[in-house]
Amino acid sequence: MTTATRRATREPAARTDAAAAGSSPPAARPSLPSLTGLRWMAAVLVFGLHVNNFGYFGGTAGHIVTWAFGAGATGVSFFFVLSGFVLTWSARPGDRAPAFWRRRIARIYPVHLATLVVAFLLAFTPAHLPKPTAGQALANVLLLHSWWQPWWQTLDPVSWSLACEAFFYAAFPLLFLLLRRLGARGATVLGVLSVLAVLVLAWADAHHWTGESLYSFPAARLPEFVLGAVTARLVLLGRWRGPGLEASLALAIIGYFLVPQVTPGYPATVCTLTGFTLLIPAAALADLKGLPSLWRHRRLVRLGELSFAYYMIHLLVLRAGTILLGTKPHFGVVAGLAVTAVAFTVSLGLSWVLYEAVERPARRLLLRRRRPGTPPAPQREAAPLSREAPAARD
Repeated sequence: MTTATRRATREPAARTDAAAAGSSPPAARPSLPSLTGLRWMAAVLVFGLHVNNFGYFGGTAGHIVTWAFGAGATGVSFFFVLSGFVLTWSARPGDRAPAFWRRRIARIYPVHLATLVVAFLLAFTPAHLPKPTAGQALANVLLLHSWWQPWWQTLDPVSWSLACEAFFYAAFPLLFLLLRRLGARGATVLGVLSVLAVLVLAWADAHHWTGESLYSFPAARLPEFVLGAVTARLVLLGRWRGPGLEASLALAIIGYFLVPQVTPGYPATVCTLTGFTLLIPAAALADLKGLPSLWRHRRLVRLGELSFAYYMIHLLVLRAGTILLGTKPHFGVVAGLAVTAVAFTVSLGLSWVLYEAVERPARRLLLRRRRPGTPPAPQREAAPLSREAPAARD
């Protein structure tokens, strides 16, 4: 973890990002461990949502779980905003699009394929789980399934958000090119337009103008990603003027508990968008300035490193549990807590296996350096974005 002194010495370099575009590549920007810790909390919200959906708790306990985690799908929105922030924070002038896409593939695709195999095996167990068609399986492999609403939750259901992330990655080189040419005022205008786009899309979705839900449609989720990129740009320019970490967290929590008051699905994004957009740069600035932050505690940071693998495997664990438990068992408090603890522990253990045996070694393999004698690239690539938020999702 970078010390406060080193952060302070590096921060001015980050603020001159636009001026450095024509000079030598800047040094790696300081890490932002609080964002990694926040990733884990968002993943827990999604886990809680699925525990609620699988009906582990009945009676009063079920109502409490619904109250606490019924809005857990907004964790997906948090991941989309965070993804835009981290990619922009980590990007370097002169980095080429193929190199960027290669790093993104190395970051998400190995775990995606591993969990896809698990989901495929589960689908063909002698149980009641749905069987994918050849077209659905191919669309999942290519991360295109979220573009066709009937297929968005086939095989590993949470991978729909990876299809959204794949679209964001495809668009990011052009977005970054635009952001580098925008000053603080232009970036702010782009951020306002992104917020307006979310409001319009939420209104259209609530009134069924499109005929299909926009919740999983990649193009509809792009404004959240752009908003995260805009806030990162403003932080880099030293022009971010949002509230501190505590106030931003309070606004995010208030928005979270407002979700039941709106139409389910995409419109829930409106409730949490402001809080998440403020919370992420506030946490980043807390790290840069050495201010207190619960979210950079080493255990939370470690869990945040596992959060992508955890997100990708936990729903498969819950699905496998239906073979033994049935659907919506509605246990009492003690039994519900015990079953939830087992599902949580198994998911966490498998996420550690995925991270250590698949994610890290595959990334090293895919990003290994050129052999001796190969001509070097004109500019050094940016380091892999190992701290980026996963495409997390419902």
